[in-house]
Amino acid sequence: MPANTWKDQLEAGVTHLKQADPILGAVIHSATLPTFSPHKRYYQELIESIVSQQLSVKAAAAILERFIGLFEASFPSPEEILSKDVETYRSVGLSRQKATYIRDLAEKVLEGTVSFETLDQHSNQEIIDELTKIKGVGVWTVHMFLIFCMGRLDVLPTGDLGIRNGIQKLYNLETRPGDSEIEAIAHTNTWHPYESVASWYVWHSLGNKPEL
Repeated sequence: MPANTWKDQLEAGVTHLKQADPILGAVIHSATLPTFSPHKRYYQELIESIVSQQLSVKAAAAILERFIGLFEASFPSPEEILSKDVETYRSVGLSRQKATYIRDLAEKVLEGTVSFETLDQHSNQEIIDELTKIKGVGVWTVHMFLIFCMGRLDVLPTGDLGIRNGIQKLYNLETRPGDSEIEAIAHTNTWHPYESVASWYVWHSLGNKPEL
């Protein structure tokens, strides 16, 4: 019988990983179920992820609050974002580059170049291909989006520093692994089809995890 609820799916992933990978199984034994879950705030999450890039959680929250305060709505529509210029966004703490990125996302949504309505129908790679058309949105951002926003269970964020550090520590590697080494470890230990769940436990082993 297929897993019906989100908790069912996470528990299926945990059971699979415990059986497939003893090293990760030891981490799972002392941890809770992963805390991420899917939601539909796709547009808002991408805007917030651009604002938060390379900032501390506290600084990002302060700038995001000032950014939202520029508008009457609880969160600005693409049209509202384009109604204000780069200098207005700079006045609330956004860099010129980030202001340009946010406007680019709004333009692509209005043009239909990026469509959130049909995103659920696409594969992970198709979503990466579509969202990286947006200026300032790279593969790492989309990997986090796939895991923490869309709840995709089989995403392996090989470019994430926490994943690299965690795998190096857990699997006693002499050097920080690159993409191919991470993919090989995931394959050898049969993380598929729960690579996102495995990644969450790798982050957990370091005492932290990223948030989109």
